[in-house]
Amino acid sequence: MLRVVVDTNVIVSSVLSRSGVPALLMNAWRERRFIMVSSPAMIEEARAVLHYPHLQNKYSLTDDEIDQIISLLERDALIVRGDANVSGALPADPEDEIFLSCALDGEVDCIVSGDRHLLDLGVFGEIPILTVQEFMSRLEHSSA
Repeated sequence: MLRVVVDTNVIVSSVLSRSGVPALLMNAWRERRFIMVSSPAMIEEARAVLHYPHLQNKYSLTDDEIDQIISLLERDALIVRGDANVSGALPADPEDEIFLSCALDGEVDCIVSGDRHLLDLGVFGEIPILTVQEFMSRLEHSSA
């Protein structure tokens, strides 16, 4: 089964638009069609972003809804330390190095992101960095 790091922006997008492709990706994860690999740093980033006041206000996100999403990640994702040294791998956005570090520690098959800095890398080591649409196509072909 595919092991995948999913960028925070994909998780947040799935919450904000429950009918978009990111939501389909999260549904596929809930259906156990792939293993989501995460780290404590990634979960904390998701918690922080979902608590941004402008997101909570615009999309009527309650603290309970956010807690449910974070609990789901903590319970059902494969949590790795995410402390592999990738310093300098993403000079344009060093904060996104948490995804690269998690990917190495989790020995994942790919990273899924909507972040241009990550997508522009194309590949990290031997780990492809895919858009949500590219990943969903890959997932459909692998289960066909």
